[in-house]
Parts: sequence; C-alpha cells; structure tokens
Amino acid sequence: MEISGVRRNSKLIIDGALYNVEEAEFTKPGKGRSVYRLRLKNLRDGRVIDRTYRSGESVDEASLNTEEEQYLYHEGDQYIFMNSKTYEQHAISEDLLGIKKNFLKEGMEVIMLMMGDEAIDITLPINIDLKVIDTEMSTKTATITPQMKSSIVETGYSVGTPSFIKVGDVIKIDTRTGNYVERVSTGK
Repeated sequence: MEISGVRRNSKLIIDGALYNVEEAEFTKPGKGRSVYRLRLKNLRDGRVIDRTYRSGESVDEASLNTEEEQYLYHEGDQYIFMNSKTYEQHAISEDLLGIKKNFLKEGMEVIMLMMGDEAIDITLPINIDLKVIDTEMSTKTATITPQMKSSIVETGYSVGTPSFIKVGDVIKIDTRTGNYVERVSTGK
C-alpha cells in the first residue's frame, strides 16, 4: 500500500512487527516530495515509535479479520475468549487490553481482531452496564456544581459518579473514556 493511503488506526507490518497507526501527519514542504510522519504503537509489546516516509514510498498493510467472541475468564495476566461459532479459545495479555480489561464481564460478547490465528485486540460495546459494589459516603452539602465521588463496580474498576449513586445501583459506563454515563437502575 502506498504511504498516502495510511490513516489513523491503520494496521501495518514494519520489520516483522505489527503496528497500529496512532497519528498520521502529512506535510508539504516548499520544495521536494511530501513527508508523512507516523506515530506507531506496537500491538504486541505496546512500545511507541515514530517513522517518517516520503510520498511514493510503500508500506505493508496487515491482513486482519474480525470474529465474534465471548469473554470467559482471566488467568494470571491472560484474558481468555471463545469464538462463538468454532468454540476455539484465544488469549490476550493484560498489556494488550489496557483499560479495556476493566469493562469485561463473564459471558460478554466482543469483536476480536485477529491476524491469522493470533488474537490482537478487542472491540467492546460503546456502553456497558455494571453494578456498583462499593462507594464513598457522600456529604450532603448545598452546592451549585454536582459533586462526584469514587465508586467501584463489579469488575473492580473505580469510576467517578454523582453523589446519589449507592451500592447495588447499576450504572452505564462509556468504554471509550471509562466515564460514568447514567444510572440504569437503583439497587433495592
């Protein structure tokens, strides 16, 4: 693939390693060919590198496919998923999952990004409902701005929530940002 076709979140193979394009910047100097500056994240070890290419150069695009998978459990630093059709299991390391590990519930359906037989990444639903298992006591003070407190959900993730959230409530969390969205139901 020619470098001009590379965009953010493209997957490239450079020196035998798989990279995600985190940033792609195009500059056109007064003279000479255009320059493409890429910030690349290694999808196996998480290292970030910067590379510069000139227009007309080519790069190797990774051949990837997606599969529907179900999250089963985690063991050590590995998170185990099962293909919904073939029942084949795949493991992804905690390092590759990053913040996404905080939103995984047993039995949850995800989209698995695969390179051949290797699991590379997962795509979560945009919002997920999680039960609050612990929360700080809220102080009843009259203020103009809403007061936020720390609450811990069933996966162990700590999220800032409004003061009216209590243990047993089910809340919606945005998996892209990790932020509280709304209360889904109250614990009774």
